[in-house]
Amino acid sequence: MIKNIISGIKAYFGAFGLISKLKLWKYFAIPMLISFITAIIVFGSAYALSDNIGAFISKIWIWDWGKETFLTISSFIGGIIVLVIGLILFKHIIMALSAPFMSPVSEKIEAHFTGQPAHSHRDTTFTQQLWRGIKINGRNLLMELVLTIPILLLKFIPVVNIFSTVLLFMVQAYYAGFGNMDYTLERHYQYKESVQFVRRYRGLAIGNGIVFILFLLIPVIGVILVLPLSVTAASTRTVEVLQLKNKPVYAT
Repeated sequence: MIKNIISGIKAYFGAFGLISKLKLWKYFAIPMLISFITAIIVFGSAYALSDNIGAFISKIWIWDWGKETFLTISSFIGGIIVLVIGLILFKHIIMALSAPFMSPVSEKIEAHFTGQPAHSHRDTTFTQQLWRGIKINGRNLLMELVLTIPILLLKFIPVVNIFSTVLLFMVQAYYAGFGNMDYTLERHYQYKESVQFVRRYRGLAIGNGIVFILFLLIPVIGVILVLPLSVTAASTRTVEVLQLKNKPVYAT
């Protein structure tokens, strides 16, 4: 899996040049706008709620001694919770809403590497692509929240909270990469088959998602460029696997 993680990360190195070579920037205009507006709404709301969540957590401590210390800790943990939930919501919202715009980009990248004309695989409409994006990201959002909540609870345990941070980052990365890979997979596989494909090549998803999450830490520019570069990188590696494995037998 480590090899695939590295491969997923390395795919970003040629992403910018490939976008320019294939003249794909025009396809990213609306997704970049969606990303920017969503970031303002989601992270703005999250910031406004952070103090309230910290205050709510602090009520657990009913004693007077150490109350100020616990309040400080609660505010910090509340901020982490808000940031994590905000990231989860942000990435799934933009990936779902951008699906109809990202699928043509993935298709052109696939045509470039395979030499096959566009629409040579399963042809889907704008509405079908949007619904597929909502379905995949809705499923991933639920799964990610189920995994994230117990990990966040580990933040209250000293020492263990260090490892929980790494685990939390990897979970976030996996589902970000999952969404980016599905823009290519939707032309080849049905919903359940795509889930199995990503499970088998989870390293590629994690590698793609690691850079995706790190991009979001860059103010403004990161939010705007994260989709173009991550989708291009994911499409490149997914097409590569499809070619080498010729639609492999899936893991159970």
